[in-house]
Amino acid sequence: MPNKKRILVTSALPYANGPIHLGHLAGAYLTPDFYCRYKRRTDADVAFICGSDEHGVPITIAAEKEGVSPQDIVDRYHEMNKKVFEDFGITFDYYGRTSSKVHHETSREFFTNLHEKGFFKKKTEEQLYDPKSDMFLPDRYVKGTCPNCGFEEAYGDQCENCGTSLSPTELKNPVSALSGEKPELKKTEHWYMPLGDVQPKLEKWIDSRENWKPNVMGQVKSWLNDGLADRAATRDLSWGVPVPLDEAKGKVLYVWFDAPIGYVSATKEWAQEQGKPELWKDFWQDEDTELYHFIGKDNIVFHCIMFPVVLMEHGDYVLPKNVPANEFLNLEGKKLSTSRGWAVWLHEYLDVEKFNPDLLRYALGTTLPESKDSDFSWKDFQTRVNTELADVLGNFTNRSLSFTANYADGKVPELIEPSDLDKETLQSIRDQKEKITQAYENFRFKEAINETMNLARIGNRYFTETEPWKTRKDDPVKCGNTLYVSLQISAALSCLFDPILPAKMKQLRAQFGLSDNFSWDDITPNMLEKGTPVNQGDILFDKIEDELIEEQIQKLYDKAKAADPTPDVPELKDDIEFGDFMKLDLRAGKILTAEKIEKSDKLIKFTVDIGLEKRQIVSGIAKHFNAEDLPGQKVSVVANLAPKKLMGVESQGMILMAEDSEGNLKFVETDAEPGSTIT
Repeated sequence: MPNKKRILVTSALPYANGPIHLGHLAGAYLTPDFYCRYKRRTDADVAFICGSDEHGVPITIAAEKEGVSPQDIVDRYHEMNKKVFEDFGITFDYYGRTSSKVHHETSREFFTNLHEKGFFKKKTEEQLYDPKSDMFLPDRYVKGTCPNCGFEEAYGDQCENCGTSLSPTELKNPVSALSGEKPELKKTEHWYMPLGDVQPKLEKWIDSRENWKPNVMGQVKSWLNDGLADRAATRDLSWGVPVPLDEAKGKVLYVWFDAPIGYVSATKEWAQEQGKPELWKDFWQDEDTELYHFIGKDNIVFHCIMFPVVLMEHGDYVLPKNVPANEFLNLEGKKLSTSRGWAVWLHEYLDVEKFNPDLLRYALGTTLPESKDSDFSWKDFQTRVNTELADVLGNFTNRSLSFTANYADGKVPELIEPSDLDKETLQSIRDQKEKITQAYENFRFKEAINETMNLARIGNRYFTETEPWKTRKDDPVKCGNTLYVSLQISAALSCLFDPILPAKMKQLRAQFGLSDNFSWDDITPNMLEKGTPVNQGDILFDKIEDELIEEQIQKLYDKAKAADPTPDVPELKDDIEFGDFMKLDLRAGKILTAEKIEKSDKLIKFTVDIGLEKRQIVSGIAKHFNAEDLPGQKVSVVANLAPKKLMGVESQGMILMAEDSEGNLKFVETDAEPGSTIT
């Protein structure tokens, strides 16, 4: 008998500095759970590993705000987040924490191994220092203006507005998050990872990867094309894994060096828990293991460049076969922002009586940001529940079971001389299962969900077309065939939907007397034998009323207002004369074509109809819009702006945009005909 396929799945370690919200779930935890639940049904040997990241600067910032120790913060949120993951059915095999003894030992071993091989560069450099607080400022302790997009609340490691990775010294107008004072430069000594030196080896490995998402590979290639620089592996902090060198007192490992090692240490702890302390080596050091990192797009560089380099240089470790990172989830058309109260916390969702985890698992699963940012709205959530879960899936299974209970003695009828339609509909179980399987294998989870729901749609359509409410009187055999086929589809759905709707599908399988220990191979067009008793049971999905959804929307706006009572609107500029305004020739326009400019992350070239003529205009909005979505968009154009070349492409005007408090760009639209003057 061949060995089971061994699969190691990791989810990005969430910071233990606050609760889990919708964006977290959609970004790095729901999709690996879908995948692991599916893979376990294929009899693969799966280890699903995660845990709390307890050493990041956000931990110490949260502790300082509350006047407690970092340990108090991580203890609180580790338990809270672990429970909410369990409540939402996220089936981690082990959920560890980076403050554990095993993690500290494992991280120090990695650093020591690389240090003894002469991998690190020891450098003395100037870093930002807060004299008032008497400490060097780690990246998240510095805020300032992003040099890339001008966002004034960028952190020293990354701009949350445009996503650009930064170092604190790159920020314009930096201030200390501790004192609010302007920091000064002061010399300090650290150990750096010479990423540029190993770039050729890394590129060779990256080029060997297959079927990576374009958004992931594109970001990695962009970093490599720009050339990798040295990256610090240590920090001047008191909270974290101490650097295991006598000369490095008062320094800890940089969180993005030690956090991914948390996957290894958590696997070690899991193996110990199994009573097989060496089992972790099978998953990390056997080349037959398939390793997958599920993350959000802000973690791509760490999981596709930095951590693979650490594993390569250490040796003996498997490298990820794939890193199926998701983009960001927006909320009601705006970026999620915990500081501004614009978030839906999972523990609060569970407090709503009529909500259950399966509803959110499904709704989020259908709107995942798999290759580009997506949006969650409460109205869409309601529509998904009411029109898909209730009207399609729930309605079909309930029709099949209730009709069987009422007109077939509650037992599966015999299939007698089935019609071509009966046979085709039964075959759809195999056809849809193959589509669903391929979608899971290629990390296309929205497609997997859609194809599973399509089987329910096929069943609903078949039930309606065969009209068993008529044939039960004039053609009992045909009626029995309808019920047989419908029950087989319902039974198959109870297994095919199991990765997405685990609680509800367990309930549905119980109505058919099916085991919860089924395998993917058990899903066939004849899962139920004739004469098998079935139980009608309760309706699977209740519809959600408008009032409940309006309450959630109002709650969201109330929290945002409480967190940030004054809108973040730029101050008015100095007055101008009316004559200055009259010099502008503003025209209504319509975008005819749009395409990204090669070798530019920001620029899109447009052809715009402004009535009198068609203009070529270049605009730096590629990080906010997809070019292919823009033809037909109505715009306002500054038509008499002097031509200017951008990346060698002439721009003959400017498209007007508005920027909201979240940094999102919106077109200044007008319904006027192209060429109409705007006054």
